[in-house]
Amino acid sequence: MAYAAPLFFLEVRYVIELILLVFALIVLGVALVHAITQRSDAFPAIGTLPKAGWIAILAVCLVLTLFGFGPISLFGLVGIAAALIYLLDVRVGLRDLSDGRGSW
Repeated sequence: MAYAAPLFFLEVRYVIELILLVFALIVLGVALVHAITQRSDAFPAIGTLPKAGWIAILAVCLVLTLFGFGPISLFGLVGIAAALIYLLDVRVGLRDLSDGRGSW
């Protein structure tokens, strides 16, 4: 009796990894662009890493995710976690610091 699962296993895995890669690149890209467009003096005011630190972390993880390791690697997962921490914690603190003004 032959099973059909091995016939399309690699295609399903490819599609899932492609979806995760697109998600990782979007999240990392949005976080990096937001970090670049913020004022440098606002980061120490909310008690977080300096602007250059966030940009370095996000840029290195974006490059490593895009050009080598993929979203399921250690660098990809660390990059997604760093971008989500930035977007869910630091961005909110920066927005609260500026009284909620801004398009982000």
